[in-house]
Amino acid sequence: MKPFVKAFFDEATNTISYVVRDPEGTHCAIVDSVLDFDYAAGRTDTSSADEIIAYVRAEGLVVDWVLETHVHADHLSAAPYLQEQLGGKIGIGRNITVVQDTFGKIFNEGTEFQRDGSQFDALFEDGDSFHVGQIRGDVLHTPGHTPACMTYVIGDAAFVGDTLFMPDFGTARCDFPGGSADIMFDSVQAILALPDETRIFVGHDYKAPGRDVYAWESTVGEQKAKNVHVGGGKSREEFVEMREARDATLDMPKLIVPSLQVNMRAGNMPEPDEKGDVFLKVPVNKL
Repeated sequence: MKPFVKAFFDEATNTISYVVRDPEGTHCAIVDSVLDFDYAAGRTDTSSADEIIAYVRAEGLVVDWVLETHVHADHLSAAPYLQEQLGGKIGIGRNITVVQDTFGKIFNEGTEFQRDGSQFDALFEDGDSFHVGQIRGDVLHTPGHTPACMTYVIGDAAFVGDTLFMPDFGTARCDFPGGSADIMFDSVQAILALPDETRIFVGHDYKAPGRDVYAWESTVGEQKAKNVHVGGGKSREEFVEMREARDATLDMPKLIVPSLQVNMRAGNMPEPDEKGDVFLKVPVNKL
C-alpha cells in the first residue's frame, strides 16, 4: 500500500515532520514533530505543531500514533502537545531506556527520573508491527546515530529519522554517547535491503553543496546508487573511516542541551519546583 505523506519543514532546525495517512481511510500517524524553542529566552512556542494540528483537523483525520524515530538532539518534540490536541499513542524504540540511563547521569537527574521508558505509550522492538488505520507499519531497529533509532516502514514509505539523509548529503553523525559508525553501517544496510522502490523520508535536510532547494524524499534504489557516504557498494571500512573523521570536526547541535532533557521525557519538561517553575540544566564539560 502507498500511504499519502504530507511533509512539514521547520527551517529553524532543518527538521521534517510528517503526517502519514492511510490511503483508504482517515487514520494517520505523525512522525518527528517539533516544539519551537527560543533558547536565549527559554521560551517555547507551538507554531510548528499548530500547522500539523490545523492540517489534521482540516482533513478530518484521526491520529493513531505520534511516533519518534529517536531522542532528537537538535529540536524539542511536540508529542505531548499533539497528543493532548489530537490523541494517539506516543511510540519510540525500546532502547530509549539506554538513552535515558546515559543522559539521566549526564544531567544528574536523580532517582525521581524514571529510566524505564514509561513516559511513552509504546516501546518498539525490531520486527514489531503496528497499524495506521488499515495500513500496516513495520519497525526496524536502526541504531548508530543513537542506540534507540528506529525506522518505521509504513506501506511503501520508510521514515528513517537521522540514519540516512538525501543521497547527496549522506548519513548522520555517530559521535553522540552510545553512537557507533560501525553499527550505523549495519543499520544502513538493513534499510537498503528494502525493495528499491521503497520511498525514503529523511528527518533533516541541509541543502547539499550545489543544491538550492530543500528535499526530503528519495528511494532505496537512489540511496544504494548515489548516497555519497554509503552508495555504490562502499565498504564498512571506508564508511567508518569517513564517518569518524567527519564527526571529529562537528560542533554539538545548538539545542542539544534542552532537546535531550525534554525528549528523553517523551517531549515533557522536567518536573516544576515547589513554585511551579520549570528549569533545564546545563552540564559543564560533559558533552
